[in-house]
Amino acid sequence: MAPDTKKHGPARVGIGGPVGSGKTALIEVLLPRLRECGIEFAVITNDLVTREDAERIKNSGLIDPERVMAVEAGACPHTVIREDPTLNMEAAEQLERKFPDLDLILLESGGDNLASTFSLDLVDYWLFVIDVAAGDDIPRKKGPGIIRSDILVVNKKDLAVHVGADLPLMLEQAKEVRNGKPVICTNLKTGEGVNELLDLLRHDALFI
Repeated sequence: MAPDTKKHGPARVGIGGPVGSGKTALIEVLLPRLRECGIEFAVITNDLVTREDAERIKNSGLIDPERVMAVEAGACPHTVIREDPTLNMEAAEQLERKFPDLDLILLESGGDNLASTFSLDLVDYWLFVIDVAAGDDIPRKKGPGIIRSDILVVNKKDLAVHVGADLPLMLEQAKEVRNGKPVICTNLKTGEGVNELLDLLRHDALFI
């Protein structure tokens, strides 16, 4: 059962993380599961000077292309999701007017560093995606994305053995620096961890 959005509008959930961590792939895995749950959704993507991620999602067959919008940052990716999120707020408002049945808008940031965060004027809830192949020392660096996000997603767990990463240590240190906030380990190729992530999003962001 989808939440009552008529009073409060759709939930806005941010998805941030470095380039190549799997943000767009995560959205592609989530969309069919959201549909199965009866949740009406739309997507906003952010890139520097292209619309590549938006076109990828539009062409995926997983969503009505009219429900996907692109924002071109033209500067540091975090600028339009944190310092001045006006462009993203306007895009979200356009989607809400066009599709009044929306329960959820996913806002994907452009690829950024560990300092990336979302303005709470823009999103209600946000998650940060890192990947094992980028180094098992990432949680120890304690960037704002690692510490402040509502959910930390440690993606590409299947690559740990190939890059010599200590995945158990990485997860342990991530949990330590996040002081009890959720850490979910995923393999998007197999879908491992995705249902757990979806359950958290439904409970904490959509209140269902």
